[in-house]
Amino acid sequence: METVGAFEAKTHLAELLDRVSRGETIIITRHGVPAARLVPIAAVQGKLSHQDVVDGMRALRRRVKPDSMSVGEMKRQGKMF
Repeated sequence: METVGAFEAKTHLAELLDRVSRGETIIITRHGVPAARLVPIAAVQGKLSHQDVVDGMRALRRRVKPDSMSVGEMKRQGKMF
């Protein structure tokens, strides 16, 4: 874990972000006192697969009954919130 001063971090931010995206963690200090930590974002979890989207759309279709509400009414109801 490398420590970098705030001025250097500001000057070389793009380079630091590249390093962090490769898995490195960097501490940014202000007058020698740790102020922030740059860490890589964990892999995106909860990303839906194509099948998850299709299953969700089918479930929605089962819940919404035909003729119960028009598309225009759904739009108006959505704008109320």
